[in-house]
Amino acid sequence: MNKESKQGAGAAKTFGMMLRFYRERAKYSQEAVGRETGYSKSQVAMIERGLRHPKGDFVPTVDPLLGAQGALLKLAEDVVASGVAPWFEDYLDEESRAVGIHMYYNHMLPGLLQTADYARASFVSERPPLDVDEIEPGVAARIARQQVLYRKPAPMATFVLEKVAITRPLGGREVLRKNLLHILELANLPNVELQIMDESREYHAGLSGPFVLLETEGRQGQLVYVEGQGSSYILTEQPDVGNCFARYSTLRAQAFTPEDSVQLIEQVAREL
Repeated sequence: MNKESKQGAGAAKTFGMMLRFYRERAKYSQEAVGRETGYSKSQVAMIERGLRHPKGDFVPTVDPLLGAQGALLKLAEDVVASGVAPWFEDYLDEESRAVGIHMYYNHMLPGLLQTADYARASFVSERPPLDVDEIEPGVAARIARQQVLYRKPAPMATFVLEKVAITRPLGGREVLRKNLLHILELANLPNVELQIMDESREYHAGLSGPFVLLETEGRQGQLVYVEGQGSSYILTEQPDVGNCFARYSTLRAQAFTPEDSVQLIEQVAREL
């Protein structure tokens, strides 16, 4: 992640804290602020937690409303719309430097494997809907992020995907077909291994949901990134990290081999 993005992430959190301070001092509820700015209560809450960038007339409206006397306007100047959600930028900073990236996904293709059209369809699927001007920066940021796979020295990147991730036609059958062809090209990289989970398994190590494992520089440290409904967190302490790495090892053992997985992806692509 570049310096500007890291500053933007910190500024978003600071802006959110100060927005809450002025809102509570002025005795406004999040719902009341939402009514005055055209935002929902949940959107105001996300801005206060640093999870969403303020857009449009939000800041010019809310600053005088809460009696901030220009403080929120000034803080907003440092909030950079990077195309990446503020809560995700800390993870991307770690990913960009990792020597090992290992992902288990169970409902869609992970961002590192997506084409622009597939990424766009995933953003359009968001609920509540994203603002139109958030989608294309998000797509561009996601595609730019994929350069990590070609970095020198290249990280070892492994993926375990549920079969539904390669069969769900997000964006349409042609969008999925082209994305699967893209994945097959990535599978030819010496540092990338893809495995599809056998859908007929009677025992499964990933029932707790998707997660990402990172091995940090020099392989001296490991961390786990978990993303859920409206929140995310990074695990760095034992035994949680060790348990997740052990779980991922089991998932790889339960999945089809990389060779069989490539054949399956080729078959699905042909049938679309």
